[in-house]
Order: sequence, then structure tokens, then C-alpha cells
Amino acid sequence: MKEFLITSSILFLLFSCKENYTPLPKLGDIDVEYSAVNGKEVTDTVFPKMIDFMYLNQDSVLVHSKQMKDKIWVADFFFTSCPTICPKMTAQMNRLNKNLTDLSDQIQFMSFSINPKKDSPSVLRKYIKKKGVTAINWYFFTGDEAKTHELGIKHFKLFAGQDEASAGGYAHSPAFTLVDKEGYVRGVYIGTDPDEVDRMQKDIRLLLKHEYGIDRSK
Repeated sequence: MKEFLITSSILFLLFSCKENYTPLPKLGDIDVEYSAVNGKEVTDTVFPKMIDFMYLNQDSVLVHSKQMKDKIWVADFFFTSCPTICPKMTAQMNRLNKNLTDLSDQIQFMSFSINPKKDSPSVLRKYIKKKGVTAINWYFFTGDEAKTHELGIKHFKLFAGQDEASAGGYAHSPAFTLVDKEGYVRGVYIGTDPDEVDRMQKDIRLLLKHEYGIDRSK
């Protein structure tokens, strides 16, 4: 009886300490596929996946999205001459990156310039230095402007485009997008809000722990 009570207590402690995890949703417009199984029609929900893309990074190296497979992505859209939200976003992205240093081999950060006419790789390097970014797992991308705006809106779920009424001539979402290792968008977070960025950090750790078996919590 005593041994039973001890075993029950241990099981209760293990169960009570188990972390509750609600899977992050997959975002985007879904499709429904119909098929026949054993003569019966069944439906399957299909969530959109990230498309392939290719950009120059700050070191003038052409990077294909396939080179970043098997990693979680954290992305935003910005431009170096932005006088309003971009500096705040870069500062918060830098803080998030530093707080996730222990997972740097699992996460790829990326910032897409929405004004590539001005944001050449050399300009991006100057911006990186000015903002004190030293991360090795963070690409600053520059490429075709129209395709970048479309990539942001359709696939990363972030608005990006020219806007003469906005400071600097461009407008974009003040947000960060989280993409899982399979290419599904799993969250969008306000990148100028420290509390939102902290929530993103927590979600990244939970996603890696519960869906990929990677837990490096201290």
C-alpha cells in the first residue's frame, strides 16, 4: 500500500507539472480537397505553405529559401530609411534574436527590404552595423520590389507597399511572422510591442519543444 501511494504521488507530480500546450494555428486561406475512401467521400483541409524565393543578402550572396529549410523562420518587412516604426522593429527583433541565442541553429531570422532601389547590400551592411546587429542567423534581404511586396502580403501575411502619404514613401505592417519548419505560417506578432515579442519568444520555444522535440530551456 505504501509503495502504491508513493508511485501514485510521483505520477501525480509528473502529470501536474506537465506543460499544457495548445498547438499554434496555421494561418492563411485554406482549401478543401475531396477524395473517395472505401466508397465514401472524405474531405481534407489544406493549409497554404510558403513558396520558394531567392534574394541577395547583406553580403551580396544569393540565398534560396531551400537553403533555410528545416528551420523556423522569423520574418519582417522594412526599409533602412524608414523614419518611424522600422528602428523599433529592428531593435525588438535584435532583442528576440539575443534571447533565443541557444536556439540559433534552429531559427532563421530574415528582414526583407521593401525599398530595394535604395537598399543595396552595402546599405544593408551599414544599417546592420548602425543598429548593433551581430547575429549570424539573420539575413537582410534585397530583391525585386513588386515580388517582395507580393511575398509579404500573400505569404507572410504582412502588408508592404508604396504609399506616398506615409513617411518615407512606403507603408508596411509593424509585425513579425513566425513560419514553422514545414513552411506553414503559425503566428503574426506586433513587432513594436515588447509584450507581443515576448509572447512570440514563448511560442517559438513551445513550438520547438512540443512539435520538434527540441527543448533547451534553462
